[in-house]
Amino acid sequence: MTQGHRPPSPRTSREHYDVFVEDYKHRRLDEKLDGSAARSPVGAQAPGVPDKKAARTRQRAYFREYLTWLRPHRYAVAGLFALALTGAGLQMIEPLFMRYIIDKVLLNTTLDAASRIARLNTAGAFFLGVILVSNLIGAFRDYRQRLLNTRVMLSLRRALFEKMLNLPLPRLWDMKTGGILSRLTGDVDTTTGLLQMAIVSPSLSVIRLIIAIAVLMTLNWRLALTAMAIIPGAMLMSFASARRIRPIYRVVRKDVERIDGRVGETFSGIRVVRAFGGEMRELLDYMRGRHGVLRKELFAHRRELVLWTSWGLLTAGVNVVIVWYGGHLNVQGRASIGDIMAFQWYTFLLLNPVWNIVNSFSELQRSLAATERVFQVLGLDNDKPDRPGAIDAPALVREVALEGVCFEYRAGQPVVRDFNVRVPGGSVVALVGRSGAGKTTVTDIVARFHDPTQGRVLLNGIDVREFRLRSYRDLLAIVQQDVFLFDGSVSDNIAYGRHTASFAEVEDAARRANAHEFIVRLPEGYDTFIGERGVKLSGGQQQRLAIARAILASPQILILDEATSNLDTESEQLIQASMSSLLADRTTFVIAHRLSTIRRADIILLMEDGQVVERGTHNDLMDARGIYHGMVVRQMASHGDGEAAFFDG
Repeated sequence: MTQGHRPPSPRTSREHYDVFVEDYKHRRLDEKLDGSAARSPVGAQAPGVPDKKAARTRQRAYFREYLTWLRPHRYAVAGLFALALTGAGLQMIEPLFMRYIIDKVLLNTTLDAASRIARLNTAGAFFLGVILVSNLIGAFRDYRQRLLNTRVMLSLRRALFEKMLNLPLPRLWDMKTGGILSRLTGDVDTTTGLLQMAIVSPSLSVIRLIIAIAVLMTLNWRLALTAMAIIPGAMLMSFASARRIRPIYRVVRKDVERIDGRVGETFSGIRVVRAFGGEMRELLDYMRGRHGVLRKELFAHRRELVLWTSWGLLTAGVNVVIVWYGGHLNVQGRASIGDIMAFQWYTFLLLNPVWNIVNSFSELQRSLAATERVFQVLGLDNDKPDRPGAIDAPALVREVALEGVCFEYRAGQPVVRDFNVRVPGGSVVALVGRSGAGKTTVTDIVARFHDPTQGRVLLNGIDVREFRLRSYRDLLAIVQQDVFLFDGSVSDNIAYGRHTASFAEVEDAARRANAHEFIVRLPEGYDTFIGERGVKLSGGQQQRLAIARAILASPQILILDEATSNLDTESEQLIQASMSSLLADRTTFVIAHRLSTIRRADIILLMEDGQVVERGTHNDLMDARGIYHGMVVRQMASHGDGEAAFFDG
């Protein structure tokens, strides 16, 4: 690094928090978040100044899309509304029982004691019955709503997971592990709250509010006007407070996503962290991020406390006013004691819906933000969707051809140029060259992880884009240098490409890959769990399991990306002997650095800067005495046996 250009040291959580507070005071939080979303490849907004009107339009569109997810459950939603309305109606008549008991029974001096006790027992029994039925309906409604939320959540989660499995690789790389997990977990959970916060709760609250006002006006319009006078101001205050608190939680959500993503990277690369002594740095980064989140959550909580305390004071103040003003009306003969008691109860029933509406608005904003993140992903195009009229790939590969293939990860920067080759079925093609020559990109194009920027790939003379992607991929098996194994048993990993394979077939594949001997020495043999990414195995053992997995899949097209690079010479020689049966009658693309592998190839393609500079068999290229010949001679002179790394990287 050049002197004087050292990167600035990371800021403390306190400094991050101070910047956050300044952004909050100047109302820049939403702008920063929306601007970040605009720059993200997943965001739908163009870069530049965030357009709040466009954001609201998108939210409405996503909300309508959410309603389409509820359509199959419309009868369940209707049932929820019926239960909710019934429960609300029963709650609204409860204060009338109290009014009746006080005015018509307890304070009714015209009745004798026995009559009053009889009326009291009857009214009390009905009162108790209404409360019991109301609570049972509420409990049943809560269960049915939770059940509906679970069903919608599972449907969304399944659709989102399926969509992510089929997204283009660059999209997934941009989202990172933390973004993927946050969408599948927290965002989906929050999205399902829309049913309650955007539909059920506001609707019921409005209905309860209307009923409460109607009953209050019927009982005593003077007390009713006194109680309702505070509603508009309270709602405006609450909505303003909720709108100011919402951006804080959006920032917190983004911070948690970033922190969780970093945690995933840390433990995926734990060997690198420990090798370079990065434990303390990772711990400090994690705690700095978590301290920042905690500060922001407490910042939001302090503002929520102001709102909640204001509501508590408001409710208490209204009760005092009703008792005080109601007492004046009672002295004047304009209101009974029962009216005052019922009014206090109805005031609670009046303010509670107002609070629910305000709270629903706040939670609705949070749910809409999560909904936007979920439906943005669901609205993305799949990776290489099948063309209209696409057909199944043929069962037998007679020829694979790449004609004029060019590919660019970034516009104007080709990594593969004018690549041409015809590979007869059953042939072995070796791609050799230095690191960055474009070898892996070529095999990725054959596997349709990428489609050519120019040119085409033909299978039996037909452009592979004419085939259904799934049927084409069924022809393939890949063994990579960077082996990926799942946290499962040995047999599960070998049979990943063929779940229906018998144990005998799994064992046969392991034997052919020279893996059986070490497998049977494991604690539970083929049932041994190997840990995430196969961490309980050595690199060579992982590689042999990957080869066994490819052998069992019995593909028509096989891609070996330095498949024997992690094996010792003895194991590699044993596998080479069994590779002849693996390669037999299969069209194979090999990226190899060992001369023993390259010699077997029917076609050798020497690549430099994304282009083929030499091609032919091993003998042809040696006779030509070109670049290939020079590299072979130098390597054999250097290593003697010629079996060490042939090309660097």
